[in-house]
Amino acid sequence: MTKLKQVTLDIDNGVYHAPCKLTLAQWLEIWSKTYLGGVKPRTAHIYKSDIRLHILPALGAVRLEALNVPMIQAFYNAMGEPSEQNPEGLSAKTVKNVHGVLHKALQQAVLIGYLRYNPADACILPRIERKKIKPFDDAQITAFLTAIQGNRFETLFVLTLFTGMREGEVLGLTWDCINFHTGIISVEKQMQLHQDKGSKGYELVSPKNGRSRTIAVAQTVLARLQQQRRWQMQQKLLLGSDWQNPEGLVFTNEFGTHLTKPTVYREYKRIVAAIGCPNARFHDLNLGHATAAFTLDVYGHVTDQMKRESADRMERFIRTVSAG
Repeated sequence: MTKLKQVTLDIDNGVYHAPCKLTLAQWLEIWSKTYLGGVKPRTAHIYKSDIRLHILPALGAVRLEALNVPMIQAFYNAMGEPSEQNPEGLSAKTVKNVHGVLHKALQQAVLIGYLRYNPADACILPRIERKKIKPFDDAQITAFLTAIQGNRFETLFVLTLFTGMREGEVLGLTWDCINFHTGIISVEKQMQLHQDKGSKGYELVSPKNGRSRTIAVAQTVLARLQQQRRWQMQQKLLLGSDWQNPEGLVFTNEFGTHLTKPTVYREYKRIVAAIGCPNARFHDLNLGHATAAFTLDVYGHVTDQMKRESADRMERFIRTVSAG
């Protein structure tokens, strides 16, 4: 009787919509094909994976209009519980990511009139405990620098260690973003891998949070980058038309092809295990995140002199931790 009264009231007010007969699975298929045109390819791939792996098995058969807050909340709660596939349960971050996808899809259903409200709005998500970065101490930095001498990724690791650039930013760095005269690197993009058919496997996109910045680089790091450029020029002369590096990436293999995160990460883990730090994450290499005095983002009050002084401090620090 209550529902009938509500329907009658909606008709009288001119806001009545016939019940949507789509299942959540059917709506998500429509949504993923129609409403993801504005997101980055890698993001769209992640959304679709979350739908396929998590949302559809649990809620795909439910009619869209039958979804309610307790049903979705129970789904989120179950994701964090131990299971045969995940003995420790899925992480709070995974739950949050899945919620983000489902909430976006349901919100679009609200906007076009398939739903009266978004049942994911009132759900409570588990708290994400962020792991603290544990940068290497001076002795570990010295050991690491010794271990990477002559390594094919030596310059890449040195740049990461002494600038705080993220892995994707380093892999996506191009030569036109390095000013050897001023000693400034412009961080304007990052490499993002994706698995869309027909793609080249990666694309250069804006940095995390969409914010570009500049970094004043120590002379030792600049010298290494100059060595890297000379090596690439030699490879280009050697290979001729077989050299492939149309974007002008700073870090490539011997044929000019881009490097991948798994390749670099495996080599990093091998090295840190050899120096007695097997649990060190690549993110821990970002010394710049923990020592903000060495790297400066671009804000109105940061002058060129401040950036240069920052680079000079880093240069002195590098000399104190270098083994040779």
